[in-house]
Amino acid sequence: TWDLFRYPGIRSDSDMYTLGYSFKPWKAAKAIADGPSILDYVRETATEHGIDRHIRFGHHVKRASWSSDTATWTVEAEHDGQTVSFTCGFIYMCAGYYNYASGYTPDFPGAETFKGRIVHPQQWPEDLDYSGKKVVVIGSGATAVTLVPEMAKTAGHVTMLQRSPTYVVSRPAEDGIANWLRAKLPAMTAYGITRWKNVLFQLLFFNMARKNPGKTKERLLGMVREHLGPDYDVATHFTPSYNPWDQRLCLVPDADLFDSIKSGASSVVTDHIDTFTETGIRLKSGKTLEADVIVTATGLRMQLLSDMQVVVDGAVQDLSKAMSYKGMMFSDVPNLASAFGYTNASWTLKADLTSEYICRLLNHMTRTGTDSCTPRITDPDMETAPWLDFSSGYVQRAMEKFPKQGSKAPWKVHQNYALDLMTLRLGKVE
Repeated sequence: TWDLFRYPGIRSDSDMYTLGYSFKPWKAAKAIADGPSILDYVRETATEHGIDRHIRFGHHVKRASWSSDTATWTVEAEHDGQTVSFTCGFIYMCAGYYNYASGYTPDFPGAETFKGRIVHPQQWPEDLDYSGKKVVVIGSGATAVTLVPEMAKTAGHVTMLQRSPTYVVSRPAEDGIANWLRAKLPAMTAYGITRWKNVLFQLLFFNMARKNPGKTKERLLGMVREHLGPDYDVATHFTPSYNPWDQRLCLVPDADLFDSIKSGASSVVTDHIDTFTETGIRLKSGKTLEADVIVTATGLRMQLLSDMQVVVDGAVQDLSKAMSYKGMMFSDVPNLASAFGYTNASWTLKADLTSEYICRLLNHMTRTGTDSCTPRITDPDMETAPWLDFSSGYVQRAMEKFPKQGSKAPWKVHQNYALDLMTLRLGKVE
């Protein structure tokens, strides 16, 4: 992620005390960190632990075939135009959840007539010079709210064009308590305390939003009004139609988006696109937006297991018909697990717990002389639900390709770190 995305201002939308690894303290002053800093941290961690020496770069995994006779997977990958294969006893997929080749761009009418440049943040061109130019960023998610204030520093003007608003919350880029603790305590102790402080705050806020959505919404919109002043049309541009945490909240550090709007360097337009024109975009309301550059911050395309084909004893598996076991394995598929983070907290929190559980499982199999482990559904009354209960467009577009979750443990996917901690760290492997 942090290597692929090169767009201006690329940063995390989670604090680094929970997005960082549990065993490697985040020592930089900024809790809401920029992409290059995070990439340095990841690479430093890999080098420190010797992980980088074990990576086969330039390989694109295409297929994995399981044989019950030998209890092994054969993994096929493309490398320099050739197919190469590897065998292993267990596969742990850590390929994320989106398509790295391309992002999602809707078919915009008239796009071919636009005389300027159209760019998607996932393929940001190095030669794009937008200084002094009119820019329209289409979208209202994490990428859009990152791009707008950053591009506005040098562009003539940046307009964020959205069909519907998103909840936007400002937090200080630096965590004052964390920095104070780090000055007083050993790095690992300070990091551990800050991590738990932030985890508990996230859990508390999420549960409050679920139990009392009306009051949470009121408070979030009140904070936006405090930033933008009483005359700004918060009802139109920053009041979503859904409740907090039905979709991810957008985090902006040090209110940079609001400051950019207040200064006049950027603005928000809430409307639907009628058509692209030679010089910009015509909206359904009849208004036109002039543009030299259009950025389609229209989201990701989700994919499961990096679109790797999974074959078990000669039969191609349709994993959309499988059920997710403990949020990491698939019913009736042996010796295969996948890391998938939280929708309501930092990805790494769940990835850490999943990795820890996989190690416990592998050690248990070694101790007991077991070759394979396969989750099986034995409850005939198990009800199913979509894997993610999230109304975001990128999730809704892809959920039919993902496995289902069940109505009870161990088939239910919890978006709750404390609960997962008890289950995955302390619960029985069997």
